Amino acid sequence: MLFSDLLAWQTDRMSAIRGARERARVEVTAAIKKEARRQLAADGAAKLSLRAVARELGMASSALYRYFPSRDDLLTALIVDAYDAVGERAEAARATPAGSTGPHTARFAEVACAVRDWALAHPHEYALIYGSPVPGYTAPQDTVGPASRVGFVFLGLVRAAYLADGLAVGRMPGELRPEAERMAAELAPDLPPASVAALIAAWAQLFGLISFEVFGQFHRVVEARDAFFRHSAGELARSVGLSDGPATGTGDTHDRTH
Repeated sequence: MLFSDLLAWQTDRMSAIRGARERARVEVTAAIKKEARRQLAADGAAKLSLRAVARELGMASSALYRYFPSRDDLLTALIVDAYDAVGERAEAARATPAGSTGPHTARFAEVACAVRDWALAHPHEYALIYGSPVPGYTAPQDTVGPASRVGFVFLGLVRAAYLADGLAVGRMPGELRPEAERMAAELAPDLPPASVAALIAAWAQLFGLISFEVFGQFHRVVEARDAFFRHSAGELARSVGLSDGPATGTGDTHDRTH
């Protein structure tokens, strides 16, 4: 065997070894997260334990620490995954015909219903990101981007309506104007501050509706929940100023000033 052939063989072998190790790491990481989610469902986030996860997987605790050095690291991974999952669901809803070409209010409701559907299908993950804070846990900066995905979808819908003259800009009380201007400057400087403030209020009410349903507060109160939620989402869209006229564009680009 020539030296060049030997070198090529060694290079291929090392690449194969690295690939196998990377695949194994991905598989073990997925197994750890799956078991952690099972424990979340059974006992809640506050009782999540790396030792318990390792025990259920037949791993030594020291081996698991190579994947997640602390409980907080594992929680962060689960939180990021949950935010990404609901964000992907919202973005997918925006891309559907109902979410991209219908009336502005219907587009808003379509995305809202997609978020609700995800929450009902994943109540424990929803509780992790939108429920009570986990005692002793402080979310790091790398959760901010994933946590913003749903909000930016709704901002995009409002922006699309604004560019298409499908957004009625409401009046803002004088005492709230500085706060509305601050929020708009931080979140969407191309949109009217009153509209940004109205969207934030609607966003909070939307998740209030979802949380009431996920956590059981609608029991024996609301029976036709699908229809109730879609109607409520449409009303929230109107409270932001979205019109029932047809939507154009995605809202991802903008060139209008106010």
